[in-house]
Amino acid sequence: MERVWWTWGWGIAAFGFGFLLAGGREGPAGRPVFGLACLVFGLTVLVLGWWWEKRRQLRERFVPFSRPRVVVIGGGTGQSVLLRGLKRYDIDITAVVTVADDGGSSGRLRSAFGMPPPGDIRNCLVALADTEPLMERLWQHRFQGSDDGLAGHSFGNLFIAAMSDVTGDFETAVREASRVLAVRGRVLPAARRAVVLRGILDDGREVTGESRLPQAGGRIVRVAISPPDAEAPEEVVEAIEKADVIVVGPGSLFTSILPNLLVPRVSEAIRRSRAWKIYVCNVMTQPGETDGFSASDHVRAVYEHTGFPFFDYAVVHTAPVPEEALRRYREEGAHPVAADIPELERMGIRVITGDFLRLDRYARHDADKISRRIVRLARRAKRSWRRRLRG
Repeated sequence: MERVWWTWGWGIAAFGFGFLLAGGREGPAGRPVFGLACLVFGLTVLVLGWWWEKRRQLRERFVPFSRPRVVVIGGGTGQSVLLRGLKRYDIDITAVVTVADDGGSSGRLRSAFGMPPPGDIRNCLVALADTEPLMERLWQHRFQGSDDGLAGHSFGNLFIAAMSDVTGDFETAVREASRVLAVRGRVLPAARRAVVLRGILDDGREVTGESRLPQAGGRIVRVAISPPDAEAPEEVVEAIEKADVIVVGPGSLFTSILPNLLVPRVSEAIRRSRAWKIYVCNVMTQPGETDGFSASDHVRAVYEHTGFPFFDYAVVHTAPVPEEALRRYREEGAHPVAADIPELERMGIRVITGDFLRLDRYARHDADKISRRIVRLARRAKRSWRRRLRG
């Protein structure tokens, strides 16, 4: 409508005004009436056009604030699966991603360049990308061969490493990579620097390194990050404080989720935030990490590390896992997470149950089913805050 209303309104009003002037001097008696009608109609078009223009400008200005704001905290495959589902909705997404990874391509780049590990960041960028499938395949392409240089590296990791070297800043590199992939939302590292994950096992041993913890052969009792005062980006703190819902998980409890929550300003921002906090529980236990854990054990481990309870909701898969998948998982030492719903409710958590499973080679959350529930909660939370503000 690019101000066509302005041209038409003034044109019709001027036309009517001319008829009024002409009718006042000479001509048929009905001419002034016609002129007055044209003048009124033209002025009406101007007023309505002005109102429409102002309304459009306000809508464009405040559209980011009208959409539900969803912050997803985690890392690994679980986080990227959830993001693929969420990006289909008209919501404001911020992914806060762990920087504790020290294995594979990420670990090599981290050691070589002193940068935060790019692997989980890359997966989240691709998950939120609005780009051609070929570009996605390119970013996830992993070089093969026996060469110690490129072999094992993914193109996306190398791109982020190169961009970080060019810009001199990892956060800027991630921001520029987001532009390249036309990411729907934001992907942010949980800390400005890479952190080292340390774990204490039930036999008293201390194990250093995210990739070594699940292989240590003992039950993890507690984890900590080094440095303990790792600094969170300001954007992360702001996103958490302004969120309508904060989603924690799914993902490896001790190696993907807790490293984020141990960054001091991240946990402080969660505590301050008025957002509804949602925990998405894993479907299966993870050998060497959450052996024998129930859903409430996952939540209890989070509370023990943060020092305060904060979840309002927990999303728990309660449908049976097909026997074929169970057989494969048993061989790896994994079992379904026990859905001890009464215990979660005793902890003051509202539990959302259902069939959230999608089976391919592994039992993962169905991105569509889980996203639908989260977006529904986010919209309810948004309406709730609006009502409180009006009140």
